[in-house]
Amino acid sequence: MTIRRFVATLALSATLLAPAIAQDAGAAKTALAGDYDRIVKELITITEIPAPPFGEQARAAYFLQQFKALGLTEATIDAEGNVTGIRRGTAPAGGPLVAITAHLDTVFPKGTDVTVRREGNTLNAPGVGDDTVGLTGLLAWIRAMNAAKVQTKHDILFVATVGEEGPGDLRGVRHLFTRNGYKDRIAAFVSVDGSDPSRIVNQAVGSKRYNVAFTGPGGHSYGAFGIVNPMVAMADTVRRLYETDVPANPRTSYAASVVSGGTSVNSIPDRIELQVDMRSPDPKALDRLEKRFLQIVDEAVTAENYARSTNVGMVAAEKTRIGDRPAGGTADTHPLVVTSRRVLAEHGFETQLQASSTDANIPMSLGIPAITIGSGGGSGRAHSVDEYVNIERNAFIGGLSSGLALVIAIANLDWPSR
Repeated sequence: MTIRRFVATLALSATLLAPAIAQDAGAAKTALAGDYDRIVKELITITEIPAPPFGEQARAAYFLQQFKALGLTEATIDAEGNVTGIRRGTAPAGGPLVAITAHLDTVFPKGTDVTVRREGNTLNAPGVGDDTVGLTGLLAWIRAMNAAKVQTKHDILFVATVGEEGPGDLRGVRHLFTRNGYKDRIAAFVSVDGSDPSRIVNQAVGSKRYNVAFTGPGGHSYGAFGIVNPMVAMADTVRRLYETDVPANPRTSYAASVVSGGTSVNSIPDRIELQVDMRSPDPKALDRLEKRFLQIVDEAVTAENYARSTNVGMVAAEKTRIGDRPAGGTADTHPLVVTSRRVLAEHGFETQLQASSTDANIPMSLGIPAITIGSGGGSGRAHSVDEYVNIERNAFIGGLSSGLALVIAIANLDWPSR
């Protein structure tokens, strides 16, 4: 099927199904509104289950229990730790499905106090918005669709993913599209991440992350003065990096973010480590920046070995890639984006198309239609210990309702097999 024919078919399908979809969505939204107190309680419950990087197991167990209780079929935890479950549609089993996901992990390390504090219409706790609101939304939507007896054309694959944040490097969604049994059936992908219902991410900001270990002989700061110093090579690397020109459009960036090492104030170090983050929604721009950075490291090492004595050893650099998120995008004119904007507009939201780094990076990079949306009543201070979400009833239910209507609409489009 050609792209043009595919778009036309989806548009016709949406037009023919619109009245029935609207009726189903209306009934489901009524059920959702009546579930407000339970949703808030569940948001608190999930937030207070710690889910540090690579430590999502307790939340995963909770979600598996909830998926089974809500009647999802094939509910399981896969080999990477993702929780998956199917809500069956009316189309024959085994056909195209729509994946709706939210991530289990937070950025906060083990031992962080995740107790929720409620102050009026605000809930405060680390991770309460990113991405506990999204996780809570998934369960609320399933309950609402069940209560309203909503039937969708396609199966919906609900997924609570692991490893979306930082060091996780999208490991959960990578597994979903490379090794999970559903990988060849996913025709469209929606990640629910954050609490801004007007936000649609349809451009994936790719990233390359490196840990560079600069090593040398080390020695006494006075007695060995004049020998090569890996600290100098590291500092020269940062200086050269920050002299590098990058495109403003598409926005491309770099950051020297973490430095560690050294023995004592009176020692020339034998090892200094530097971590660098590079980002762009343009794969070519990102590749160019990565190549330049690796070249810079070599230049800085060569310069230090030339500038000072190497009679007891030379400076060297061990370059290790610690993060690789692919770039990509879903066109503004794609039916997934167009349908999402229409549905959100019908709920009063002036949508904003954005670029970001989310679970949707992986399917976008593979050419699979994908977006990331927000849901809920708004939030702030993400990735900080004073993170908060707004649970004022009208705003909170309004945001959740728009996401619910979007899921129902997308699951009723005429998605072809991959």
